[in-house]
Amino acid sequence: MKSPYLITKEEILKIYKPVNPHAHKGTQGHAVIIAGSYGKVGAAVLASKSCLKSGCGLVTTFIPKCGYQILQISIPEVMTVTDENTNFITNIHLPLIPQAIGIGPGIGKELGTQKALFEFLRTNKVPLVLDADALNIISENLSWLELVPENTILTPHPKELERLIGKWNSESEKFQKTIAFSEKYKVIVVMKGAPTFIINRNSVYENTTGNAALATAGSGDTLTGILTSLLAQGYEPKYASKFGVYLHGLTADLALPKTGYESFTASTIIKYLGKAFLELDN
Repeated sequence: MKSPYLITKEEILKIYKPVNPHAHKGTQGHAVIIAGSYGKVGAAVLASKSCLKSGCGLVTTFIPKCGYQILQISIPEVMTVTDENTNFITNIHLPLIPQAIGIGPGIGKELGTQKALFEFLRTNKVPLVLDADALNIISENLSWLELVPENTILTPHPKELERLIGKWNSESEKFQKTIAFSEKYKVIVVMKGAPTFIINRNSVYENTTGNAALATAGSGDTLTGILTSLLAQGYEPKYASKFGVYLHGLTADLALPKTGYESFTASTIIKYLGKAFLELDN
């Protein structure tokens, strides 16, 4: 395999678009996060908060009814739309057409949720990030990937990747299979790991930020929020994926001297997003 392109600060500065001094919330993009089920509403909170804190002007979160008060109290800046069902998502109906959608964190694999995901994929035309249980459901229904917009971003951790592409016997086979998968379905695959790689058809990019502190619950939910935010702000998927993983990793590099590995949590990622953006200006 040819050596991957490195995602460095120099590369990111070519991508980064500083906020226009004349911007208002309507020009900064409206993102939708579809997430959560009973016991996993935290995933929706983390994805929504990271979406807002990486520059998106407006965020609407679609959750089952059980998450309504949690979302409204924990993130007053986020608008909330609820499913008619209490504990899990069964029918995704959005009162708006956003600039980007992130779906999957904590949604579970209930049959009603699987049907809702299929109906959503069948009608959605908006730039998309697929994560977590959305990937687990799709791994059992791979033909559904033919429904997604070109350059949809998938963010599997190693186990989710294995469910999508099958087992591999070597690192090189893992990359070969992921490249073939990306080419077949015309999607961008963010292979989360140490380090994280991005596979876009036969181009492979290696992230240069991040450390073992990111190996913590909810870390992927925050990445989904960041990626969805960048898409909503008008970054093309090929750039949003690179910028998103770079920022996500950078928060851990900046926080580590203060938190150490052990006490770093997904909420720390969100807390350090501001410092990560400021680091780009240094």
